[in-house]
Amino acid sequence: MSANATENALHNLADNTRSDALAKGTVEFWLNPAIAFIGKEMTPVISPWIGIGAGIIQAIEQTAPASDSGSGSGSGPASDPATPCYSFAGTLTPALIDTQVNGGGGVLFNQQPTVAALETMTCTHGRFGSGALLPTVISDDIGPMADALQAVVDARHQGNGMLVGIHFEGPHLGSDKRGCHSEAKLRALGEDEFNLYLKAKDELGCCLVTLAPERVDAVDIRRLTEAGILVSLGHSNASFAKASAAIAAGASGFTHLFNGMSGIAGREPGMVGAALLHDTVYAGIIFDGEHLHPASAQLAFRQLGRQLMLVTDAMGPAGTEETDFDFFGGKVRRDGMALKDEAGSLAGSVLTMTGALRYAVQTLGIDFTDALAMASSSPAAFLGLGDRGHISVGARADLLALDNGLHQLHRWQGGRLVAGAEPGADVAQGI
Repeated sequence: MSANATENALHNLADNTRSDALAKGTVEFWLNPAIAFIGKEMTPVISPWIGIGAGIIQAIEQTAPASDSGSGSGSGPASDPATPCYSFAGTLTPALIDTQVNGGGGVLFNQQPTVAALETMTCTHGRFGSGALLPTVISDDIGPMADALQAVVDARHQGNGMLVGIHFEGPHLGSDKRGCHSEAKLRALGEDEFNLYLKAKDELGCCLVTLAPERVDAVDIRRLTEAGILVSLGHSNASFAKASAAIAAGASGFTHLFNGMSGIAGREPGMVGAALLHDTVYAGIIFDGEHLHPASAQLAFRQLGRQLMLVTDAMGPAGTEETDFDFFGGKVRRDGMALKDEAGSLAGSVLTMTGALRYAVQTLGIDFTDALAMASSSPAAFLGLGDRGHISVGARADLLALDNGLHQLHRWQGGRLVAGAEPGADVAQGI
């Protein structure tokens, strides 16, 4: 991109807001990466200056530096030379957003619905690019579901800024496509569950429920969505017509596309067909090399593009070397990147968000800007998080520095440096 094009892009993406329109002293420090991806469109900009203050992005500039300080700590841009600046050779992006996280760091949320468990999960995934996530509750009784919600509420009150809501994956799922979910826990939507989801929406701002349209009809789906609860379709053997009716009733997503749902046949497009043809909905997808054939992943991207959302579906062993764990009276074992229950069904993953990003770019050949959007601005839009998932003036300063191999170098949460390099990162490209 030329210098003039870069400057024009910055003017447009920052809504013509420049640092001289900001109150003096608002910017606390500047970041000056080799390249940054700016705005919701992920426009690449060479060596911009990103001004951070009060936990948000205060300014974006493309000007000559006040002095040539090289990498590391130095002075700010020419317009603000007195403020500290950190230059580095890596790439700056929004921190990534994961809508489906069952566990990590040796913790499975269903088994440990506590504030401490959530801290372990967020710290673990925060070492691999995640700046926001939905802790996910697998199909369970109402008591553990309520305990999980209370843990998220308490953790939020105690300052865990990575928790942006809660995801209930079940218990309103189809038996035919339940996967590793316990048949004994599956059930129709009752008033207890409905009221719990309302409470989650009221207290957290975001409640996502994965359900099967053969288990919850369109009338109840509309009741949920009109109450502000996000509905995603998954673990379902529903027909194309039934899935389409659920979308018409307000369902706005699909959970782990292709996995746990009726596939495409010549005379019955099924759940997958509904996901691929309704381009107003989003679809989570697991890019770990185990859950999907690469051709299926590429087909989904060609059809849906940035309506896809990279998710981990991570279980307890993610971020650890654990090889097996107990799961609803059975055993789940690790086989490379795969987790499988005793029947051989896939049971979540050990994937991380930077791992999903690398697979999208390096294995599937998806353009980095698209893959990045699928891991940040797309889930932010799906969840209604207008101030996250993009580098723009006024957005939260939840930022990620990546090396050339797409490993995390540094991560900032609300403008505070909270995590360093993941294993395998080229730390020479960092601050």
